[in-house]
Amino acid sequence: MANKDYYAILGVPRDASQDDIKKAFRKLAHKYHPDKQGGDEAKFKEANEAYGALSDPEKRKRYDQFGSADGPSGFGGFSGNGGGFDFGDFQFGGGAGGFEDLFSDMFGGGFGGGRSHGPRAGSDIQVDVEISFMDMVNGTERTVKLRKTVSCPDCDGTGGKKGTKEVTCEECGGAGQVRQTVRSVLGTFAQVVPCQKCHGRGKRYEENCPTCRGTGRVTGEEEVLVRIPAGIDDGQVISISGKGSAGEPGGRAGDLYVAVHVKPHPSLERRGESILSRFPISFSQAALGDTVSVETVYGPVRMKIPAGTQSGEVFRIKGKGLKNVRGFGQGDHLVTVSVVVPKHLSGKEKKLIEELRKAEEK
Repeated sequence: MANKDYYAILGVPRDASQDDIKKAFRKLAHKYHPDKQGGDEAKFKEANEAYGALSDPEKRKRYDQFGSADGPSGFGGFSGNGGGFDFGDFQFGGGAGGFEDLFSDMFGGGFGGGRSHGPRAGSDIQVDVEISFMDMVNGTERTVKLRKTVSCPDCDGTGGKKGTKEVTCEECGGAGQVRQTVRSVLGTFAQVVPCQKCHGRGKRYEENCPTCRGTGRVTGEEEVLVRIPAGIDDGQVISISGKGSAGEPGGRAGDLYVAVHVKPHPSLERRGESILSRFPISFSQAALGDTVSVETVYGPVRMKIPAGTQSGEVFRIKGKGLKNVRGFGQGDHLVTVSVVVPKHLSGKEKKLIEELRKAEEK
């Protein structure tokens, strides 16, 4: 649609990458999906419209140039004297490929049967899952409960009443699409759209299923097991094919996208595949050296503190970091030591430190 700021709708800058556009759309689709409690169908459709324009490089180019993914609002002094184009009635000949794509994008149809129109696929669904830091380390599973469009259980998603025969659709003659005449300010032309009676399949049942009224879909609930691999990043999205909303009879189901959020740990931090922690040591341990017990994500590990260790030094415990999410190697645990200076000293401690200072001054 013209006169809409698609970038503002998705909340991205005009130079946003395709990945940024996709991420922004998924976030809005998850927020406003009509199947979700608190969803907003109008805003969902608006976001979908914006994504449809900006995710396609050619449409985005037309939108940036003309302010509409459909192209310019008029053709000015264009005269169709080549390629079989007649402005008065929009008759397309062999050279009309570019215009066919343009008007197909504008009105959702094809010209002259050049495009196929099958049953529509189901919409994608995005959900959020929160896991603990240790679940991120070890990997885990979560069961998510979805309220969505599912295949009708009474007709197995066919749309036909049990026991009735499948016949050729009389509306489209088995083509799955019908031709419509459209009048606009640009003239009169024909477009090809999916047949509404058979939902683009070319066939229908003698009687519709009474439960879904021939759509093959109903609103229902489904539980989906999500396997979360060890080492997953905070905010990473897992894609599960075919677990979104059901499509029209004969159309594929959408996909499920699970955004994983990791709760922070009180004393451990992640950096890539490394685990970071801090460990306090006393002045005597730093000066004389010691062996201490450090808590890692795999349990306690004995670590040597060499004599003369300085505050802020980092020690590596090899192989005690995160497993690579793709199965290639494992990170380390990095321990930053900090020398703790006591605030209150006994008389004996003060005397010993005074003696140490005198020895250092000599």
